[in-house]
Amino acid sequence: MTYRNPAPTVDIIIELIDRPDRPILLIERLNPPYGWAIPGGFVDYGESVETAAKREAEEETGLQVELVEQFYVYSDPNRDPRQHTLSVVFLATAIGEPKAGDDAKHLALFEPWRIPSNLCFDHDRILQDYFRYRNYGLRPRL
Repeated sequence: MTYRNPAPTVDIIIELIDRPDRPILLIERLNPPYGWAIPGGFVDYGESVETAAKREAEEETGLQVELVEQFYVYSDPNRDPRQHTLSVVFLATAIGEPKAGDDAKHLALFEPWRIPSNLCFDHDRILQDYFRYRNYGLRPRL
């Protein structure tokens, strides 16, 4: 029997806590789909989502992050144009100088009012949910 299951992924909203306004870090993707994205990627077989989040953050930004909490799971079948994925989103903090790596073409720090409009996947929704949570304590609703 062949199973068709969504691929598990992680996304990590990283706040740089050693800077004013706690900007978040976004990467500009090197590979399709092109645009800006929250750092993240696929969970490897035999890997926990927490380990995958730390690994992906370090591979794409050069930073060792501290995971603060699991934020939410996004699983819309159309969230990734390449295939059906589900993403476990983590909130994390870091200090230091980020450097683009792995499949990150560039990276930049953004205050909430400067988030680029060309976000990949469903990252616009994720960031809207995150800023609502950060500013008002309201979690996403089912």
